[in-house]
Amino acid sequence: MKIANLLVIASILVVNMQCNSQNKKNMEENKNPLLCKPENGVCEIATSKSNTTTSESKKDIHKAVKIIYYTDPICSSCWGIEPQLRKLKLEYGNLIDIEYRMGGLLKDWTYNSGGISKPSDVAHHWDEVSHYYDMPIDGDVWLEDPLMSSYPPSIAFKAAELQDKEKSVLFLREIREMVFLKKVNITKWENLEKAAKKVGLNMKQFKQDYEGKAKETFIEDLNNGGKLGVRGFPTLFFTDSLGKYEIVYGAMPYTSFENALLKFQPNAKKVTYDKSWNFVFSKYNSLTAKEYSELTGTEPKQSEEMLNELTTKGKLETFTTKNGSIWTLKKTE
Repeated sequence: MKIANLLVIASILVVNMQCNSQNKKNMEENKNPLLCKPENGVCEIATSKSNTTTSESKKDIHKAVKIIYYTDPICSSCWGIEPQLRKLKLEYGNLIDIEYRMGGLLKDWTYNSGGISKPSDVAHHWDEVSHYYDMPIDGDVWLEDPLMSSYPPSIAFKAAELQDKEKSVLFLREIREMVFLKKVNITKWENLEKAAKKVGLNMKQFKQDYEGKAKETFIEDLNNGGKLGVRGFPTLFFTDSLGKYEIVYGAMPYTSFENALLKFQPNAKKVTYDKSWNFVFSKYNSLTAKEYSELTGTEPKQSEEMLNELTTKGKLETFTTKNGSIWTLKKTE
């Protein structure tokens, strides 16, 4: 990928977006980083951006597509697209390479806007977002053990990534489950350490990188995101080797992600995978009902019934929150 081309195009995009008229009220409402608007599917860190998709691909490019994914460990809209991304990896994993970049959603609590000025204000909002995305989120973490910043878990992800890219993705999933479902404060070292151990990271290296190089790579992510005009999450740049790209902005349906990929690989054939419960759980150790529905093509209500039945039969274990459940393969002795 030619970063120079990407940066130039992104700069033009930002200028065009800034020229769009926006009333003052909407701009003020969207300044709050934790006020994620379900209707837009975005957690924003600055002024509102339109959900723009730019296409410059005019010919078939038969090369792998790189996806630059700007996200944040506590981005509820990013949690909302886990079903879509997991399906994309199963159907087109042989064609895509996803690079995760941290966006710095919450630096600290030195602001007051959008009706959220303190951690407790986020609790009810997260509960509402949970129902909108049909993904379990328990907002009570903001009442019981609130997070002061999303920077520590972001740096921890970069530390995991420096050691092992595949394990870093597992680590990100683990800390998201911890904060969204289990009400765990993932800014605390002991909780980050627990997640790192669970996914099999070398703890000595993890701690060393967390206290050193990972901070530098996190700052690089922030700087590059600023240059690209990233102001909300999730933002995904689907790019080809020539620097051309397609943006998917916000929590969009699966077809939006698939179509962005097909812009560069119009003749791509999706992998036909086994949609049995055994297979999908062999690929992803934990699944929500929404994820199971997306991956197997089962109706949402039927998915939950099937997962509960498998739990009763001793095949799965479930963790239940006030806003939904998550299922994992039952551990065998």
